[in-house]
Amino acid sequence: MDYTNCNLCPRGCGVDRTKGQTGFCRCGDTALVAKTMLHRWEEPALAGSGGSGAIFFGGCSLGCKYCQNAAISGTPAGQPTDSTGLRQMMEDLIAQGAENIDLVTPGHFLPTILPALEEKLPVPVVYNCGGYESVEALKLLEGKVDIYLPDLKYADAVLARQLSGAPDYFDVATAAIREMFRQTGPAKWQGEKLVSGVVIRHLILPGQVENSLKVLDWIGDNFAPGTVLVSLMRQYTPMGGLPAPFDRRITDEEYDSVLSWMYLNDLEGFTQEAEAADQAFIPDF
Repeated sequence: MDYTNCNLCPRGCGVDRTKGQTGFCRCGDTALVAKTMLHRWEEPALAGSGGSGAIFFGGCSLGCKYCQNAAISGTPAGQPTDSTGLRQMMEDLIAQGAENIDLVTPGHFLPTILPALEEKLPVPVVYNCGGYESVEALKLLEGKVDIYLPDLKYADAVLARQLSGAPDYFDVATAAIREMFRQTGPAKWQGEKLVSGVVIRHLILPGQVENSLKVLDWIGDNFAPGTVLVSLMRQYTPMGGLPAPFDRRITDEEYDSVLSWMYLNDLEGFTQEAEAADQAFIPDF
């Protein structure tokens, strides 16, 4: 797979990005790195004491209307970077004490990322994505990614269409997560640090408890307890311009309902405090 006749993501735009054509992600054939940082707000098993070595890529193949990274994803932004430059960024973050290399929204730049991962890094590689991934593209990452960190945003196709323009989201994302698990197997730990496995993030949306319960049901039905981890997120932050109920934060009652369902499904993982729903936790791009 490459940037010509681009089918890197499930939208399958088929454009030739090497000739200046752009598809849904609106990106050309040069990777855009919007920010690198030691990210201390990832899940504790990832961030550890040194922080995740986050590399934020510009652009996105999903385009969620509530995206907290809209400043770099909605209108693709970042420093043009080739594979050699990207590898140097990874090594610089490791030298600063990064616990891992955390590739954030990377899928539409895989032809640049893959050569940078050819030589094994001394820390785990985390593939941090929205879950809307092509199984064919994910197979190219086998042996190069240690930890997959996908979202599983929607079980509701109407909601997926309304907020992300992707009515096929659930079928696509669940197939992608199965492929991720095939590659990594069950979660593996070194002390309190996760070194390989799949962590499924789910952001609870205001007024959409039923969607969240269906997401957790699927995870519980498909994976034995503890083999994958769930990160149940309450950090939804209204970004403006959305109608009710998406113009508010989630309530304590909504979070508690979903959290109880997570435990009823025997799911293990991470939870968030109410204070996480604050724009102060959004990286300054």
